[in-house]
Amino acid sequence: MIELIAAMDGSIQGALGCMGAAIGVGLVGMKAVEAVGRNPGASGKILVQGIIGMALAEAVAFYALFL
Repeated sequence: MIELIAAMDGSIQGALGCMGAAIGVGLVGMKAVEAVGRNPGASGKILVQGIIGMALAEAVAFYALFL
């Protein structure tokens, strides 16, 4: 029974980490679209910042899966 709980603990950690990354990427995308809607002229700068934000959010998933 303890081995089953230990196996589930690792799976829960990975699932929560990936869920957090998915929420983070969604929020970054939502706010980037909102910002482009407000100021279409700054879409290039917003795109760069959005990609960097999404990459940092995705790093959380890798940390959760590999640690």
